[in-house]
Amino acid sequence: MKETYFRAYQMVHKQALKVMKWRKPVLIEGENALLRLPQIITDNDIKRVLIVTDKGIVKAGLMKHLLVAFDKVGIEYTIYQDTVPNPTIDNIEDALALYKAQRCQGIIAFGGGSPMDCAKGVGARVARPNKTIEQLKGQLKVNKAIPLLFAIPTTAGTGSETTLAAVVSNSRTHEKYALMDLSLIPHFAVLDPVLTLNLPKHITATTGMDALTHAIEAYIGRSNTSETKMCSEEAVRLIFSNLLTAYEDGQNIAARKNMQKASFLAGVAFTRAFVGYVHAIAHTLGGFYKTPHGLANAVILPYVLDYYGDAVYDQLAKLSDVIGLSNKEYSNEAKAKQLISKIRELNAKMGIPEKIQDIEEKDIPLMVERAYREANPLYPVPKILDKHQLTELYYLIKG
Repeated sequence: MKETYFRAYQMVHKQALKVMKWRKPVLIEGENALLRLPQIITDNDIKRVLIVTDKGIVKAGLMKHLLVAFDKVGIEYTIYQDTVPNPTIDNIEDALALYKAQRCQGIIAFGGGSPMDCAKGVGARVARPNKTIEQLKGQLKVNKAIPLLFAIPTTAGTGSETTLAAVVSNSRTHEKYALMDLSLIPHFAVLDPVLTLNLPKHITATTGMDALTHAIEAYIGRSNTSETKMCSEEAVRLIFSNLLTAYEDGQNIAARKNMQKASFLAGVAFTRAFVGYVHAIAHTLGGFYKTPHGLANAVILPYVLDYYGDAVYDQLAKLSDVIGLSNKEYSNEAKAKQLISKIRELNAKMGIPEKIQDIEEKDIPLMVERAYREANPLYPVPKILDKHQLTELYYLIKG
């Protein structure tokens, strides 16, 4: 009975998505594309901006040239650098206070997925000043224009520069949830591969696998479209062709550029077609143990794909063909299993563990409850799992 309701909900939701007014960010890409941003901000008559980032970005000096350019053209800026991995409600409220105190007119998200999510949260609160983040969680609760949002990713994985979601953690309840609204899609996305050249190897690995998870979960779900399938296929092809190179040779600008494009395309795919149980489980690990999201996705992905069984063989077989992995004469089951093995092999080559060691048995029932509630009925997964099956998955993933 529940499965019938979930599928009916997803069918109606898919039809509704077709008539919604989607915005794609204006894309600014290529080496040193970052330095084109001051003119774009000036052209939009913005004189004061809030930059949402983290201490690592500031310490690495990645914003140095941009800030010099801002000074030259008279753009005033205020930096919020206290964003933590799995950004919290407190992060958003602190950044919002700065935005208001400095009378900012626009927001720049500079960094990985965490600054992006924090910046979107600030935008949501500016648009809806009388609503708390708790009241804005879920779908289409913002429904008002946010200040112009400029997204500058320094990793190649989250795809947040093109998505409608902001994922937030409640540090008091250990809950992690999403705000999802078309107004949260950034207005501009700057893909400058130079910013990713000095990424640590483990971040290159986990963010790259994050992008792969986005592409695959969007592809195997039941709400994909011809556009999202095309984006997913191209993202998967780019990731398998470039991620290991970017990991082993961090200064390879071509591989870095291709990974940024893959992340962007995967973001386009999943913001329309949604994700699945990999993300639902990963969000609980981030909420309970602060497990980095990309790492959690990387570990969980092959387990969930295996667990789906024949519900995903046809789709995974197509992706196997896309990357030229399998003999055309193989069965779809053989192709699918070969792709899952390839994912595990890629993880191993990049030092990603097979299990999540932090999981504590006492926490599993509550995490199951939250993952189940997040995924159902919203996520158009290829196979609906019950709480018993989700529990089995947690034990498979647990170290």
